[in-house]
Amino acid sequence: MSTIYDFDYTSNSGETIAFKQYEGKVLLIVNTASKCGFTPQYDGLEALYKSHKENGLEVIGFPCDQFGHQEPGSDDEIAQFCEMRFNLSFPLSKKIDVNGEDAAPVYKMLKDEAPGVLGTKRIKWNFTKFLINKEGKVVKRYSPTTKPEQIEKDILNLLAA
Repeated sequence: MSTIYDFDYTSNSGETIAFKQYEGKVLLIVNTASKCGFTPQYDGLEALYKSHKENGLEVIGFPCDQFGHQEPGSDDEIAQFCEMRFNLSFPLSKKIDVNGEDAAPVYKMLKDEAPGVLGTKRIKWNFTKFLINKEGKVVKRYSPTTKPEQIEKDILNLLAA
């Protein structure tokens, strides 16, 4: 069984980032979009990150344009929007697919390890969240309607473990 540490991703600026560098940390991975009704969740994600990064939380946003064309911009435009509108400090990947043949490999693993309602693996919409423990295992999948602050208790439990 694989862990997230077996994967890497490409940052918004084009760097290859090995998830191995996050070993021993709690990760919250979210597929994001700039023009979605859930986009204001960036504020809650940033608040979680700022509150708990010193204790070992990492939040990583994965912009995706597979849902209603709600992330139409380039990687640079996405980064500028997130910085100017939400003052984000957590990392973003380059724009990816989360479903289909071209889905990012890490998303294939996340969906396999934490299927959605009724066992469906497909990501249904923007701002689906995955919580990963310090050992790199997927602990839970949260729907887009789950606000970041509703996940805080689960994060604190993993950080204390």
